[in-house]
Amino acid sequence: MLTPFHLAIQVRDIPEAREFYGENLGLSEGRSDTNWIDFDMFGHQVVTHLNPNLGPEGRVLNHCNPVDSHAVPVPHFGVVLTVSDWEQLAERCRSFVDDFIIEPYVRFKGEPGEQCTMFFEDPSGNALEFKAFADIETQLFAT
Repeated sequence: MLTPFHLAIQVRDIPEAREFYGENLGLSEGRSDTNWIDFDMFGHQVVTHLNPNLGPEGRVLNHCNPVDSHAVPVPHFGVVLTVSDWEQLAERCRSFVDDFIIEPYVRFKGEPGEQCTMFFEDPSGNALEFKAFADIETQLFAT
């Protein structure tokens, strides 16, 4: 059994984070304060912490690296899901994500590590990736 990870990220606005992660992504809210909120991201703890001094336009700055002919933002975070859960999340995301960084698609098709993936940003510029494998145990670290 995997143990849950804990990740703390910067956001420019707490109510905006509550709407994006809670209402839009559908993540359950745990403890909160005026400056932070805990969210249950598929069994993992993601905490949004207020940072009113983010970069230009109140956004986290990212760098991109090429992967499978796409510009992948670094840093990014997310969760590895089952294909069924990923498909449901991708459908949900299409209702509120205006600009995917990378639209939902199958990466490395027919190769070791074939995976469903999608990338998008939260309103503060934090890049998220959600991915899925047909068989997580054999494909997650396939070479």
